[in-house]
Amino acid sequence: MTAEPVTEAAESLVTQDGAVLTIAVSTPAAGTSLADDALIEGAAALREVARGEREVGAILLVGTGANFCAGGNVRAFASAEHRPTYLRGLAENFHAFVTALHDADRPVVAAVKGWAAGAGMSLVLHADVAIGGSSTRMRPAYRGIGLSPDGGLTWTLPRIVGPARARHIILTDQIIDADRALAWGLLADLVADEQVDAEARAAAEKIAAGPWGSDAATRSLLTRSATVSLIEQLSAEAQSISALSGTPEGIEGVDAFIAKRTPDFAAARTS
Repeated sequence: MTAEPVTEAAESLVTQDGAVLTIAVSTPAAGTSLADDALIEGAAALREVARGEREVGAILLVGTGANFCAGGNVRAFASAEHRPTYLRGLAENFHAFVTALHDADRPVVAAVKGWAAGAGMSLVLHADVAIGGSSTRMRPAYRGIGLSPDGGLTWTLPRIVGPARARHIILTDQIIDADRALAWGLLADLVADEQVDAEARAAAEKIAAGPWGSDAATRSLLTRSATVSLIEQLSAEAQSISALSGTPEGIEGVDAFIAKRTPDFAAARTS
């Protein structure tokens, strides 16, 4: 599959190269704030994935400027004719994107260079694999402008760092450096700053080349594990591994292992 834009208007923000769908959540414009156009076009592409109309094995979230995403465009907030109406519309667009990201049911990789603040931090926490650099910084930032979080931050952060630490981070508007973000599980790995984009893309491509059914099942198991008992989780794991063994990807994976060859999961999916 060749690279293709979702629409001409979003050509530089939402693209697909092979089985990796890349969404640029920010641009250098407006201080690398959240790109509203990318949210709208990205959500449309993600819904295509959910409906089976677009073949995607991984989703890569990037920023095209110095930062991953420095948050919402506060200057636009201030200039709105009616701020509550404007902010409600922004939140609904943002949440439609987050919902579409969830419904697409594909592994999400984030290239977290520079700042991930406000909405940017919210997005990072939806990634399965978040790659940062030594200069990566994260900050809730909402409290500093007298607002409360959106994008699911109050749902994801307690599940990653625990409720007490999540309250501390948000209510004191902590700046979290790269090392602490890695130690707390907000980032999956740290690389040199100049390698963040390349390493994140490599991770997305590696995931996309693998067994999509296995990845979807694994993500589902990991998500439900926090709310069920061990016995319930063991039952779900047994059901999942059994079901996968009868799928084309599962058959190909086992047969390739026995034959001592690299499995061709893409061919298996289309057989």
